[in-house]
Amino acid sequence: MKHRKRLSLLLALILALSLFSGHALAADGETEAPLTRGEFLTALYEMSGDAAPGESQTAFADVPPDGAFAPAIRWAMDRGIVNGYGNGRFGPDDPVTLEQMAVMLYRSALALDQAPRGDWLFPLGFLDADEISPWADKAVQWAVMNRILSGTGQRLMPKAAVTEEQLAPILEGWTDFLVPEGESRGTVILYTSDVHCGIDKGFGYAGLQEVRDALIAQGYAVLLVDDGDSIQGEPVGTMTKGEAILGLMNRLGYSAAIPGNHEFDYGMEQFLSLAGMADFAYISCNFTCRGEQVFRPYVIRELGGKRIAFVGVTTPQTIITSTPGFFQDETGEFIYGFLQDETGEGVYSAVQSAADEARAEGADHVILMGHLGNSLQSAPWNYADVISHTRGIDAVLDGHSHDADQVVMKNAEGVPTPRSACGTKLANIGWCFIAPDGKVSTGLYTWSDSVPAPEKLGIDNEMARAVAEATEALDRKLGETVAVSTVELTIYDPAATDAGGKPIRMIRRAETNLGDLCADAYLDQSGADIAIAVGGSIRANLAAGDITLRDILTVHPFGNYLCVAEVTGQQILDALEWGARIVPGECGGFLQVSGLTYEIHSYLPSPCLSDENGMFLRVEGERRVKNVLVAGEPIDLSGTYTLAGLDYTLKENGDGFTVFDGVPVLRDGIKLDHQVLIDYMAGTLGGVVGEAYADPCGQGRITIVDSPAEP
Repeated sequence: MKHRKRLSLLLALILALSLFSGHALAADGETEAPLTRGEFLTALYEMSGDAAPGESQTAFADVPPDGAFAPAIRWAMDRGIVNGYGNGRFGPDDPVTLEQMAVMLYRSALALDQAPRGDWLFPLGFLDADEISPWADKAVQWAVMNRILSGTGQRLMPKAAVTEEQLAPILEGWTDFLVPEGESRGTVILYTSDVHCGIDKGFGYAGLQEVRDALIAQGYAVLLVDDGDSIQGEPVGTMTKGEAILGLMNRLGYSAAIPGNHEFDYGMEQFLSLAGMADFAYISCNFTCRGEQVFRPYVIRELGGKRIAFVGVTTPQTIITSTPGFFQDETGEFIYGFLQDETGEGVYSAVQSAADEARAEGADHVILMGHLGNSLQSAPWNYADVISHTRGIDAVLDGHSHDADQVVMKNAEGVPTPRSACGTKLANIGWCFIAPDGKVSTGLYTWSDSVPAPEKLGIDNEMARAVAEATEALDRKLGETVAVSTVELTIYDPAATDAGGKPIRMIRRAETNLGDLCADAYLDQSGADIAIAVGGSIRANLAAGDITLRDILTVHPFGNYLCVAEVTGQQILDALEWGARIVPGECGGFLQVSGLTYEIHSYLPSPCLSDENGMFLRVEGERRVKNVLVAGEPIDLSGTYTLAGLDYTLKENGDGFTVFDGVPVLRDGIKLDHQVLIDYMAGTLGGVVGEAYADPCGQGRITIVDSPAEP
């Protein structure tokens, strides 16, 4: 009776799946009971349409011909779906594991000629991928690629017993996968974002090629797009001003890309030159020059029997998070912009107009490619702002904030709209699936292993060779040791982690030992009274041990120059206030310092006002920054000081620091930012970064006061 009862539950589930997409099984409190091998095969058999009553003889001693499972097991044997344990037993009452289920589904797909044959690879990045049995490896790859299996967090748990509750989405994925002979399987849009030159990190470009090629082998129409910040972030980008990365993107076959804020870090002329070299289309509906769009707002691609429009949008914060001077003419007037205004209406209107025009041109679907992010500090231009003020967009593929959140929220008309983000450095590859019936879904393929896919799997394909060619010439020089550190130098909180277990970045909201080191290097190499280093220019940790040129260029990848300006104490105070305006939130303009100390009373609202471009305007109200001491003495607001910093901050209004407009520059272009660090560590520190920098929270130069003193 037990089998009959549970089989009726499975058949009810099958019926529900055929009528209502996404309904989970729940009956008699048994949803967590392990599913057996016989029960799963019976469910698969009933779904096949081949089911017929009667006895069935099998080759297995533990499957009686008149048993409940015999017809299904006989059916599966005839089609090569199962072959038992190899000892005359099938184990119909044994729990079915995830990898066994994957094998049965994969062999079913092969029997139906709906699985790829020949040589193909789909990289599996689960932390427990090594636990997959060799006989199940290809089947699990296939099931994950086709979104039938997704794992739990960073793990797949291949040998875990499958429960009835888990069966519902798996069988739903199976039914979605099956298509009638000769019909389209659907379209998969693969997207990357915030790669930041991580061409051999995570999946790597070599792994991305394998993912794309495997999907094509499966019969999908596949297209590849990028959401910005691809060409900056590591030495291979810095030392070629993005050209090496653009060449790799051309070889990989991207179809469209949008500019992120860091596409402009090598200057406007260089980026526009790179855009001209691209074999793919750069698009953005809100990037303008003198009021005219620089790129097309959208492109339409035809594949999988659909006309798919891609609309691009770039965060208006780009002006202050790249180098503001790059967006100005020789007179200092802003001629480039991103339709920024205090309400966000400029951006919303541009997105809506592009979507409407694409629909009018015959687009079946509109996909928004955004470099917007999820930060509240990005309002009114973050993804939630844009979705809630627009309509007619099927999905938002987003970047900028390096998150990997998968969100569904209502648009301006109350229609649920998915927003998908894929993190950074190819830790994930985002996908957007457009089914033959027009249903749109989004998600991620994830690489959680600490060893990158190309290395872990020994991938040898066109992109693996292209990446090797792009990096070989630099490797010897970049591998040279320039100093040694006895301590880890960090940009992260030493203890706290986010909900996903990842370290929390601290350098943009509080003092760190690496922030101290960079500011000390600026002070030492300039001879100034005070030095400032913006947290956003310090990009990566330095591990204890040998420090190579590659490591230094990863910390300081932008190629900015050290300079010295003459400023007043009032200007320094205003600059500290501007940098602290978002604490405890993150701000790229947060100031790490040398030669002074200060407090931030974060319980007070920021008194800083900004202009329409997000630049510093003035301070009104009680200041958060208090007790500023220079060399141990209270700062003289009317006095003058020599201030060292990068030209990005002192000359180019980077991060909105217009407080330094017009200051006399006493020394300009002293040396490149990375060379400043090298000369300080190798020269002044004698080649060893020691215990003076041992505390990850720094030397006590910045104090955060989060509540007022008791009266």
